[in-house]
Amino acid sequence: MSKTQCYIGAPNGVVLCVDSLDIDQGILKGRFWHGYSMEPVEITNAAGLLMEMEKLFDKIRFPYPTTTLRTFGDEHAAVSRFNEMERVMADEVMLQKHGDLGTFIIRVQHRQNSSWQGRITWMEEDKTQNFRSIWEMIKLIESALDTVDPEDMPEEVNWQD
Repeated sequence: MSKTQCYIGAPNGVVLCVDSLDIDQGILKGRFWHGYSMEPVEITNAAGLLMEMEKLFDKIRFPYPTTTLRTFGDEHAAVSRFNEMERVMADEVMLQKHGDLGTFIIRVQHRQNSSWQGRITWMEEDKTQNFRSIWEMIKLIESALDTVDPEDMPEEVNWQD
């Protein structure tokens, strides 16, 4: 049976490879791959994942954020110009990458209300779920890796067939 949900389908799509997860300690270790580098972006926690993905989205200017970055300093210093990014890795190569615990394709479609909205695919199970916020995306990853008691999860955050 072919995996129908396992595709990138977006210029900002990433493949997240999770090697270890400890929710109590807030540790999510692994790496993610994107089409603009031949090297993975190493991550050691969920916050690092979110910050690095946000940097990627800013660099490729997609999806464009609907809110601007707030700073304590000079407002203009937060706005920087990036050179046009060129894709160097094919989607087929990214789809060959896998984590020890799980692998996820993350497609952020919008950056609205200071959060992300999009779709996440759990590659091992060929299941795709929409998410409405960064928090919901992280909870989907946790629930997929069976580190959260399913009874503690709201129904709308559980993976569905």
